[in-house]
Amino acid sequence: MHTPHAHRRLALIDLGTNTFHLLIVELSNTPGEKPLVLLRTKAGVRLGEGGISHGVIAPEPYARALHTLAGFKEEIELHEVEEVRATATSAMRVTKNGPDLVRDIFEQTGIRVDVIPGEREAELICQGVRQAVDLGAEPHLVMDIGGGSVEFIIANQTTIYWKHSFEIGAQRLLDKFFPDPSGVFPAAAVEAEQRYLGTVLEPLIEALQRYKPVSLVGASGSFDSLADMQLGQLRTDSQQPPRTELALSSFQESYRHLLSGNHEQRLAIPGILPMRADMLVVAAVLIDYVLGISGITRIQTSAYALKEGLLAEMLSA
Repeated sequence: MHTPHAHRRLALIDLGTNTFHLLIVELSNTPGEKPLVLLRTKAGVRLGEGGISHGVIAPEPYARALHTLAGFKEEIELHEVEEVRATATSAMRVTKNGPDLVRDIFEQTGIRVDVIPGEREAELICQGVRQAVDLGAEPHLVMDIGGGSVEFIIANQTTIYWKHSFEIGAQRLLDKFFPDPSGVFPAAAVEAEQRYLGTVLEPLIEALQRYKPVSLVGASGSFDSLADMQLGQLRTDSQQPPRTELALSSFQESYRHLLSGNHEQRLAIPGILPMRADMLVVAAVLIDYVLGISGITRIQTSAYALKEGLLAEMLSA
């Protein structure tokens, strides 16, 4: 029996469609003092691979998910965590066997997973981004490209003006527009994706015209990769600053680079995680499209997203 710590320890788990994240923090007894981060780690699970477009989690990703959660449980026990909060998003929200996976995770690890709706996901992402980027008084467009869904939020530091979760994540876009195994992404595929986005993102286009956000704040994986490409090196979660200014010219150069190569050539680009080599192409088309319809020229990236939002919400409760 271990003695409880003088400080409470929390684990926050974000079970995304591409990546599972684990954040372990120790809370301070001093009011207003920031929690101490003990561990920040992630695993590329690719839960949507080979199934999300058909409404199922395929057997291999299903097994990877359980294996990853078993590893997370070890870390949670090692760090003597008292409270665990786990949330799951698009892949478990929309698949037929998502509820089975939630049950199996609980039976095998004792971790209870809360499957949250897209609107709630958008709120938590915004809350997380606000911990990394001071949004100030003017509205900004916050964008989080997941594997299953993409969240758009127009907000400043205090107010969410508009939010929407679209089931057009990078794995879905890959399945739909990028079937070529060589990894070459032809101009026709780019045009097809752009046309598709034009029809799906009509609510976003209206919101952009109404609120006129002054910058794009990108959270999560694809934007982390673009920030790493700008730097020319792949960083771990703990090496990434909370906020990065992503030059428009850097994004445009990365975008050209991503489109011009095949799978092997993209793997050789400094700063790219192998798991994201193809996903980043469809994500970059999406980002480029959003910059085009919004007229935004300033891009910031936030290393904080859903799990940091959940932590902020818990601390303010």
